[in-house]
Amino acid sequence: MKPRVVMVGRTRYRLPLSPSLARKFDALEERLDLRVLAAAPRGATGGDATFSLQRGTPVPALDGPLFYGMLPVRIARELRRRRTHAILAQSPYEALAAFAGRSLARSDAAVVVEIHGDWRTWSRLYGSPARAIVAPLADRAALVAIRRADAVRTLSSFTSSIVQDAGVEPAGTFTTYTELTAFSEPPVAPLPDRPVALFVGVLERYKNVHAIADAWRLAAPRLPEATLRIVGDGRHRDVLEALLADLPGRVTWERRLETPELVGALDDAWLLLLASRSEGTPRVVLEALCRGRAVVGARAGGIPDVVTHGETGLLVDPDRPDEIAEALVRILSDRPLAERLGAGGHARSGEWTYSADEYADRVLELVGSAVAARSA
Repeated sequence: MKPRVVMVGRTRYRLPLSPSLARKFDALEERLDLRVLAAAPRGATGGDATFSLQRGTPVPALDGPLFYGMLPVRIARELRRRRTHAILAQSPYEALAAFAGRSLARSDAAVVVEIHGDWRTWSRLYGSPARAIVAPLADRAALVAIRRADAVRTLSSFTSSIVQDAGVEPAGTFTTYTELTAFSEPPVAPLPDRPVALFVGVLERYKNVHAIADAWRLAAPRLPEATLRIVGDGRHRDVLEALLADLPGRVTWERRLETPELVGALDDAWLLLLASRSEGTPRVVLEALCRGRAVVGARAGGIPDVVTHGETGLLVDPDRPDEIAEALVRILSDRPLAERLGAGGHARSGEWTYSADEYADRVLELVGSAVAARSA
């Protein structure tokens, strides 16, 4: 009999799933009796036999409080429907809701908490600056969840280290399944004639957009042929608008690219720039490695787990725009260096690609470890 598992997280899903997500969940459902409690964009389908999705409200600022406020009740309802072996929580905060739901339902389900990044940055670098008010409470609550969990799953050396610092040994360490075939299958394209630095990400504090803008102001005068290409949107679009005004013709901006367009954007660049102040295992870096592109990355979060300084890219201090600028100048002015780092990244990209079946097998093993720990 397949173990029954409830997966909870605030990821927004749109049904039907994209082909890559469908492969992931098809593999999981071959091994687990799965139910997913998550979210959906406003107006999207609210769920099916596997997914129960809370749809967005007319006031987006209410979506988060409503989701977390209702989550213990939603979990308890699922636990009452059928005996559940384990709850997979996407972060310590979903894990807290899982504990509450388990108590409401008087269930003995094991709780597994996943650590995708540094939980201490949630209230400091994400969303409104007002979140910082609750930072001390959020930090303590996250530690409670991690220490009470029946098993903890980490994604990388970095996330394992911060869990171990909290006094807990991870039961499993593996990245989330990432469909990279669109990036890994096409032959690697040669570097274009003109040097381009590419940034892909939301325009938010944790992505360090202010430092990126300051760094490009320093680098651009030294790189008269180079361009910074920005792909993304967010609350700090004013930073980018000011940069466009200050450096006309030296910066381009697109709010969104579909996967084939992103493959093309990487092929049209010499390097990927990711100077974030907080990251888990950065998917966009894995995509860049598959396309044979160098990375200028921050010494922060899970970026150094993926980028090897001097071999696949250059690592910089995210709080020093001058250091970011120097790394940009170094690569964008030296085509052989950009090619060498890109080739190194492509050679290492296979370390981060595995099949949906391999991912699902690891999840099944993790669930077994959690259930055994709770029984003991």
